[in-house]
Parts: sequence; C-alpha cells; structure tokens
Amino acid sequence: MSETGLAARIASSVGSIDAAAWNALAGDNPFVSHEFLTALEDSGSVGPGTGWQPVPIIISTDDGPPLAAMPAYAKGHSQGEYVFDHAWADAYLRAGGNYYPKLQIAVPFTPATGPRLLLSDPALATPLLSAAEQLCLQNDFSSAHATFIEPDQSELFEQAGWLPRSDIQFHWLNRDFATFEDFLATLTSRKRKDLRKERTAAQEGLEIVRLTGSEIRPKHWDAFWHFYQDTGARKWGQPYLTRAAFDLFGERMGDRIVLVLAMEDGVPIAGALNFVGGDALYGRYWGCTKHVRFLHFELCYYQAIDIAIERGLARVEAGAQGGHKLARGYEPVETISAHWFADPGFRAAVAEFLEREREGVAADRNYLERRTPFRKGN
Repeated sequence: MSETGLAARIASSVGSIDAAAWNALAGDNPFVSHEFLTALEDSGSVGPGTGWQPVPIIISTDDGPPLAAMPAYAKGHSQGEYVFDHAWADAYLRAGGNYYPKLQIAVPFTPATGPRLLLSDPALATPLLSAAEQLCLQNDFSSAHATFIEPDQSELFEQAGWLPRSDIQFHWLNRDFATFEDFLATLTSRKRKDLRKERTAAQEGLEIVRLTGSEIRPKHWDAFWHFYQDTGARKWGQPYLTRAAFDLFGERMGDRIVLVLAMEDGVPIAGALNFVGGDALYGRYWGCTKHVRFLHFELCYYQAIDIAIERGLARVEAGAQGGHKLARGYEPVETISAHWFADPGFRAAVAEFLEREREGVAADRNYLERRTPFRKGN
C-alpha cells in the first residue's frame, strides 16, 4: 500500500474484474474492451495450454473500482505477437538465461494500435509500469513488452525508462472523403484505373454483403470459421482463436463488428472481419474457399475504405505486413512498442540493437513514402 492509499494487484483474469469499471478505463478501442478480452478468455483462446496466461494488473483503493489497468499476459513463447523478439530469446539463452516466461502487455493475436495503459489519471502510468516491473522481478520473468502502443502513450513508457522500438504498418487515412471516388481522385491516373479494374473483376458474378450486429447469424460464423482456419493454417500453422471466440464476439460486441462476405449463388465463398473503434476501422481476419482474382483486395481493403468513409472514421488499420497495400492507397505508418529487461547487461545490448534498427526502419519508411500512389500535391 502506498502513501496515497492505492495498491497494485494482479487479477486472475479480465473476467474477474467488473465490466463497467474496466470499460470506463478502456475508452473506445474495441480490442481492450472487457467484451473482447473476456471472449478470448471464455473461449479458451487464451489461458491454460495456450502460452497466454492472463495476469491483468490493476491499481485501486482497497474497496474502490480500478483507477488504472493493464491487459497483461505471462507468456511461455513469442507466438501471436507480431513484434518479433525470437533473436533476443536466442541470445538470452546463449548467454545462459531463460527468456521465458516474459510479460506481454498487449491484446493477444491483434496487431492493432491501442492503449496499453488504461488510466483514469495520467499520473498513474508510472506506478502501473512499476507494478509490471515488480511482477517480473518477483516471478523471475526476463522482461516485459508492450506492443502496438497508441502514439499518445509511447512517451509514458519512455519516461519510465522502457526501450522504444519502431516498425511499419500500412493504414488508410481518411482525408474527409465523401465517396470512394473522392479517394480515387487523389491517386495518379494509372492507379485509379488499376483500382477500378480490380474492383470490377473481383465483384463479377458475386454479391458482396456487409453484416453487423444481429444480422450475423451462426451460419455466417460457421462460414467464416472455415475461411479463418484455411488462412491460419497457411500463415502460422494453426489458428489462434477457437470457434467459440467468434460466437462470443458476435454476442458481446456484434454492433462493433462488420463482417463482409462474398456470396456466389447465395453461398459465401470468402469473408473479411472488421472491428469498429471510435475513430478507426480495424481489419482483422480474412479467408476464402475459392480463389477469385483481386477478391482479397476488394474484401479487405476497398470494402474497408467504403465502410470508413460511410461511418466517418479517420483511418483503416489493415493489420500486419503487406507491402501490396501501398499500391492500394494505404500509407506507411510508424508503430511503437516498448521493452523492459531485468538484466542491465542484456538491456544495454538490446538498446544498441534498437538504435541501429530504428535507422533502418526510418529509411524503409522514407522509401515507401516516396512510392505511394498519390498524385503530387496530395
């Protein structure tokens, strides 16, 4: 207990914390909502046997609601994070240490930016991060890692002495467009023609439908589960989410979901799943049972742009990787993570590595920015 009467504690799960109290801190990001995080827990997507053990950190008074919170997980591996530290784990092992377990401050399997410190008062950032460090020291965790931190919070981590790391994603930015054609008008003539041709080819013979809330029925989730399994098997060996997770997403936060399906003769052959935030659309999963040229671009990128324009959202975050997004009007954007290490010698080595890496990331971003498809002056 501190002089202010506040105490930090580790909860057994997000589900053990009052939903209204958690959401009061979480804001409008769908992935740190109580509904999303408990759907992962209750579906068995995280928890025993997954290598993602929930250990959310809470700061509160003895009998009051949480005043600060952190979605955190004890990790036994580095899968499902999208900020890669396998080389660090190997180096730590060669030096005679155990890199795992570690603490991951993140939303599992979700490379989307958002708050990692859920705060009623910015002054609570320091004690919350101190609590994370103490958890590591008391349990012999090698390190703590906060990934895909929303830009406004990166300084809070740096002020606490955590090491910043940069990477690049591709986001579509809404410059007050009223229609998709308004967006196309900002592209070069050749790119406008290319995108129109892609949309026409992808939609030929198909019906594209968007479903949200109660419109999403179990049969739609059944279809999307097949799409998701196929993509997951090809990308990372096995899907991270269980089938039950999608039902719980629909039940608990269906009004924050837009499921886009491509129908052929009334049968879904492909789909893309989007989550809606206060100012962004987040594209998360895609899959298909039949290959149609350009359909991936239509469902994941162009439909997402349409939705963002219709809803007045500031941007589309289309997930990790994918340089092909650049040619389709998605721009290179810096993403930030922050890292803390218990061993000062290893911290120094990582700090040196990150300094060199940042230079390379900055150069890559400059290169990509020069190759966006926009007309000069846009």
